[in-house]
Amino acid sequence: MAGKSKILIIGGTGYMGKFIVEASISAGHPTFLLVRESTLSNPTPHKSDLIQTFTNSGVTFILGDLYDHESLVKVIKQVDVVISTVGSTQVNDQHKLLPAMKETGNVKRFFLSEFGSDVDRGHPVEPAKSIFGQKVQFRRLVEASGVPYTYVVSNCFAGLFVRALAQLDATSPPRDKVVILADGNTKAVFNTEEDIATIL
Repeated sequence: MAGKSKILIIGGTGYMGKFIVEASISAGHPTFLLVRESTLSNPTPHKSDLIQTFTNSGVTFILGDLYDHESLVKVIKQVDVVISTVGSTQVNDQHKLLPAMKETGNVKRFFLSEFGSDVDRGHPVEPAKSIFGQKVQFRRLVEASGVPYTYVVSNCFAGLFVRALAQLDATSPPRDKVVILADGNTKAVFNTEEDIATIL
């Protein structure tokens, strides 16, 4: 494995995280997942299968928590690259990673949970506007931290949006009504989650 980065994924059993874990494994990187004890000891049926698949693939699980500085330092000391894939409810809490990365001083690249629209260039409406605002604030913190970082802007997730024709509150393609914004001729780019993960 000479020359391969040691990758830490935070949120690796979540929606986007699982794709990034699979891509990291496929690329032959030593892959580490920071997981809460409850994730391993009492997983949902879906996560149980995912954990078993990752275990069989050689992923190293490290117990810890985004909210526990010492556990972050312990795991970050073992890796070169940190990828955060936390969900929207934890986006604001990613700032807790920065002091740990600065303390260890060994992180060559940090990818923050940013897999979607370019928050510095978008003009969203609510509820996305509030989420974008939080992400913009975190970008400024990362930029000021001195930690090497990369933003991955991939636009919309095909698996999440296309299956319901971009109707965010739908779980399947709507049969009675579809909301089309603007004049209906706006172009959009959708990338598969697997492709986004492979980029990293």
